[in-house]
Amino acid sequence: MSMHLTFRQLQVFTAVAKHQSFTRAAQSLHLSQPAVSMQVRQMEEQVGLPLFEQLGRQIYLTEAGREMARYSAAITQQLDEAVQVINDLKGLSGGHIHISVATTGAYVAPYLLAAFSKLHPQVTVSMDVTNRESLLHQLAENEVDVAIMGRPPAGLSLEATAFLDNPLVIIAAPDHPLAQVRAITLEAVAAYPFIMRESGSGTRIAVEQFFEKAGIVLHASIEVSSHEAIKHAVRAGMGLGIASLHTVREELLAGRLAVLDVQGLPIERHWYLVHRQGKRLSAATQAFRDFLLDQEAARLLPE
Repeated sequence: MSMHLTFRQLQVFTAVAKHQSFTRAAQSLHLSQPAVSMQVRQMEEQVGLPLFEQLGRQIYLTEAGREMARYSAAITQQLDEAVQVINDLKGLSGGHIHISVATTGAYVAPYLLAAFSKLHPQVTVSMDVTNRESLLHQLAENEVDVAIMGRPPAGLSLEATAFLDNPLVIIAAPDHPLAQVRAITLEAVAAYPFIMRESGSGTRIAVEQFFEKAGIVLHASIEVSSHEAIKHAVRAGMGLGIASLHTVREELLAGRLAVLDVQGLPIERHWYLVHRQGKRLSAATQAFRDFLLDQEAARLLPE
């Protein structure tokens, strides 16, 4: 039996499988829900087996659906690579970069991309700002060309290249008792409440490893999901915070926050440009990678 499937059907099927929802798939594809349902129904008719089953309000892939999802992903990747090869033959004209950026990286990535775009105005960019867990999932599923993040965990099939320093500092409200103290010990700051990122964030992991190495347990009195929330909580006097120096430049200049003079700090970290090992980079993505690595990226950031 032969199947006559269209690439559009595969796109729709992949979207439904990813979102596990006809409604969310329709929104992501900018289609109506009936149009999505029709494409899936036509595909099931060609396959001769149901691809989804509904249990309550949730839909799941059937065994046939899981097999089709595996082949659909392979076909989509092959077509993406074909498009990249054609774009490479054309040079950078019409090139596109899909980049994912860790939450903290949103404070530096726009300046890097702006400088790159001045040199290559014909290249378009899609930038997704997300947390570390989601970013690693996007890399694993080959959903993005490249990512900007802290050091990725070991054991993953990723190629990571450091290109920019990312120092972590302890911040406080300007009127905090330690704001005017010099050479503060780690034990002294650990006695105060801390506002921290959620468990699993790159910043949280680096901070906990740093204090554990010093034999100090740091207690998070409040957990938040963004650096902006940390800055506001610190300004309100709810405790101390640890943040990338890149994320607090404006507040420091305006006198709304202070960096504490703590022994052993800043915690030295780096920003990494990350992509899957063995991934064929498009001409545009390769040009962006070369751009970041061939110069001092710190010069592209505001003073």
